[in-house]
Amino acid sequence: MSKYLDPKADLTFKKVFGQHKNLVQSLLNALLPLPDGMEIKSVEYLTPENIPDNPAKKYSIVDVRCTDNYGRHFIVEMQSFWTQEFFSRTVFNAAAAYSGQLGRGISFAELKDVYALSLVNEESFCFSDDGDCIQEYYLMNKRHTEDIRTNISLIFVELPKFNPTNKGDKAMKKLWLKFLTEINENTIDAAPELLENKEISQALEIVRSSAYTPGELAAYQKYLLDTSIEKSAFEGERRRGREEGRAEGREEEKLEIARNLKKAGIDIKIIVQSTGLTTDEIAKL
Repeated sequence: MSKYLDPKADLTFKKVFGQHKNLVQSLLNALLPLPDGMEIKSVEYLTPENIPDNPAKKYSIVDVRCTDNYGRHFIVEMQSFWTQEFFSRTVFNAAAAYSGQLGRGISFAELKDVYALSLVNEESFCFSDDGDCIQEYYLMNKRHTEDIRTNISLIFVELPKFNPTNKGDKAMKKLWLKFLTEINENTIDAAPELLENKEISQALEIVRSSAYTPGELAAYQKYLLDTSIEKSAFEGERRRGREEGRAEGREEEKLEIARNLKKAGIDIKIIVQSTGLTTDEIAKL
């Protein structure tokens, strides 16, 4: 039996961040670009009432929701793999959390900011070439980019791109990302800096395999298996999509060649031999 379980799995992630307010508070303060002097002092958990049903991707997403002492709302998601659909889902959930505050009988002026923090266990944004694994999205004036509104903030952390040697990272940001990227079933001994930190050490104790019942361990293994199957199925869909796209591109290329040859007055038999199209297909061009 391994010493630790992977904190990115459903069971462990919820135990660490969904049952220990001080730990999710520490994670949010470490990873979110909160205004100076507006760090989170306390949190209260919320029910995940706005999660849209998505049975096709039911194993790939885990989330925790809470609000803080300023009334701001936070959605913390762990995404096993990435699709554009997940970006849209993040926007939907953040917007729902923002608009849902009106149900409490408050005015628009009283709506509190919403932060959606998505931890993605896959490289997601191809333009991440600056060595930073965090991508931030806000409402911004296109002409006056200094005018940024944080009513809804989307923060994506691409865990595979985390580089622990980055000198500019805050201490707790680096420690939490090391915890999420380095701790798994193959970890024999956690790094000393993780063990020495109070919050991270507590999180390590929570993901110790010895802390779980046989039933919980079976559920954990099933989650990993189901996630692996789901990811394999998605990768298959993605490969088929690329292959179909290439096939469509080749077909369109043949049609364009045939069209040009036909315009040039080339004999239709030669066009058939050159492109593999039928005489009926060429006649329709």
